[in-house]
Amino acid sequence: MDGENLLFHLFLIFSGAAALATLALFARQALIIAYILLGLLLGPALLNAVPDPALIARIADIGIIFLLFLLGLNLHPQKLFALFRGTLLVTAASAAPFAAVGAAVALAAGLDGREALVVGVAMTFSSTIVGLKLLPTTVLHHQHTGELIISILLLQDIVAILCLLLLEVGTPGALSGLRVLATLAALPALVLATRWLETHLVERLFRRFGTIQEYIFLLAIGWCLGIAEGAHLLGLSAEMGAFIAGVSIAASPISTFIAERLKPLRDFFLVLFFFALGAGLDLGGMGGILLPALALAGVLLALKPWVFRWLLMRTGEDAARSLEVGVRLGQLSEFSLLIAVLAASEGVIGTRAALLIQAATLVSFLVSPYLIVLRYPTPIAVSERLRRD
Repeated sequence: MDGENLLFHLFLIFSGAAALATLALFARQALIIAYILLGLLLGPALLNAVPDPALIARIADIGIIFLLFLLGLNLHPQKLFALFRGTLLVTAASAAPFAAVGAAVALAAGLDGREALVVGVAMTFSSTIVGLKLLPTTVLHHQHTGELIISILLLQDIVAILCLLLLEVGTPGALSGLRVLATLAALPALVLATRWLETHLVERLFRRFGTIQEYIFLLAIGWCLGIAEGAHLLGLSAEMGAFIAGVSIAASPISTFIAERLKPLRDFFLVLFFFALGAGLDLGGMGGILLPALALAGVLLALKPWVFRWLLMRTGEDAARSLEVGVRLGQLSEFSLLIAVLAASEGVIGTRAALLIQAATLVSFLVSPYLIVLRYPTPIAVSERLRRD
């Protein structure tokens, strides 16, 4: 793909995304759905206007790196450890029934045991993007409901990152065991090196030049991509490196400014990522997996709110707040999609298993925002009474 074609394809993607996003907002849908549907429309499966989604996907990988960097920036150790103590048991206990449902449906659909295990794991996560985007700012930052949702999502995201890492280094092969051992040794080495560089270099630069916003923006991007590349050289994933880079400066007073400045850049690449995901969907293979995907999504959408409600009430939360948290976490996750893509590319699961995860996740993305918008305060609520920015 030459530069002129790339420019034309970016024009199609972002112009089309703007149009479909407008329709999605009128329909009270998550914007992720608009991006995926646009990829399906313009990709090889239908119009073939963007015949090489693989190139877009490679560019879009940068968005996942920034996503994990920003996730790390929100992991302020002192604040979050207190929250984690209250939600660790809830997060861990909720995973078992969700994974069991996923594995059972996968086995019933004719998948093998290893594929059922991956499907089950992918079902245990909730969407950070949908969950946080539909929270009013006052709830997100100043209320206990927001604290519960954030802590559960962050714990889930950490587990999801570890799952992605295991998929990447633990794939079948003669050197698989050696790769896992090398990764286990490389991870603490990267953490220690990152910590040393942050303390002796990055933090000092922040203190000295913190009033120059353009410089802070550049330094943050350089730090993120530099540690991501270092992780890649050590045999880890670039995404894991970006996450470690974010955590390393989460305690810095300037981390909030960095997070706000990088969100538009992250969103630019995430549009490309979800577009490429939609463009890569195989409609021909989807027919045989559609009914199991609908059943899986339907069961989890019904089950998740009540499981979270029951578990949170066991920790002392009131019934109304516990159910609200459960409904807001009732969908599957963008990490479910990442697990499906990576597991399929590494040969851990087949195409049918990947399509099952992707289809169930998309159905949950379609239904869950409706359930949230019609019942709880959100920035895009239908009712004026429930609309909160």
